[in-house]
Amino acid sequence: MLLKRRNVAILAATGAVGQRFVQLLENHPWFDITVLAASERSAGKKYRDACVWRMETEMPKEIGEMTVVNADLNSVKEAGDVDLVFSALPGDIAGPVEEKFAAEFPVISKAAAHRMDEDVPLLIPEVNPEQLELIPVQRRRRGWSGFISTDPNCSTIQLALTLKPLMKFGLRRVVVVTMQALSGAGYPGVPSLDIIDNIIPFIAKEEEKIENETKKILGVFDGERVKPANIAVSASCNRVNVKDGHLEAVHVDLEDKPTVEEVKDAFRSFIGEPQRLKLPTAPERPIIVRDEIDRPQPRLDRDAGNGMSVTVGRIRSDPVMSIKYLCLGHNTIRGAAGAGILSAELMVAKGYI
Repeated sequence: MLLKRRNVAILAATGAVGQRFVQLLENHPWFDITVLAASERSAGKKYRDACVWRMETEMPKEIGEMTVVNADLNSVKEAGDVDLVFSALPGDIAGPVEEKFAAEFPVISKAAAHRMDEDVPLLIPEVNPEQLELIPVQRRRRGWSGFISTDPNCSTIQLALTLKPLMKFGLRRVVVVTMQALSGAGYPGVPSLDIIDNIIPFIAKEEEKIENETKKILGVFDGERVKPANIAVSASCNRVNVKDGHLEAVHVDLEDKPTVEEVKDAFRSFIGEPQRLKLPTAPERPIIVRDEIDRPQPRLDRDAGNGMSVTVGRIRSDPVMSIKYLCLGHNTIRGAAGAGILSAELMVAKGYI
């Protein structure tokens, strides 16, 4: 697929998710980073001086020499040509800032501010690409030439990705307990004395995000809005002493009562639009099934599919519900920057960017 290259700006480029965007976009076949934006504290500095690089690979040299600008619309427009904006802004400031950008540019946001807005896609490309049809609805209602599309919460993404192939069995109820990695709290994140020799059984607003977002993601688009899926979702969230990779224990109630083998087959055969279109960031298999008795594990499975696959294991019959399993995903790749990049690729392929 030969496409015109798109120029991208990254908002909050110096933070943990912003750095992951920089890392994943290096040598991307479709996208070029032209603007790095962050707070006033970082503006005017070389990127290499403005951030403490925390990725596993070296900072790209040419990116390190770029000058960071303030994360406001005028500064970004003056800094370079931009075709789309990746926003890794903190949730408490993202809302109004992203709206100003969306009046003129496509904005792909990791923040929670607009996820539940009626006219905003809450997109997982393999699961609900039809929500892109909200973009013309949003533009018409808000009078924008750009738009906002949001990525779900990191823990929601891997859960919803595994629930989608189970919908055909009549999904009714979901109970999920998460064991979430430290990197999900950003940097510097959780104080060391709080997490060493410990598990913290609370992550602010996380349970509500999973319970509400999952219903919108799996809902039905009626031409104007998404009707939430008629399922019950209950979540309990825990922060654990793992660097990367969220592990989730999932129990599902399925009306058709499939066998374990039928569920495994549904997971293994599941693909979506990114796989059919062979998008650059799409994993060959969005869901990988492990048959070992002790998998998935964060250290062994978080990088599956270059961090874009969700690994499922310990699939068993459940005496209370129907089926139980564990799923694991890389929270800063599939759960954050990688999700945004894959969404952008789908939008380009579908003509929205």
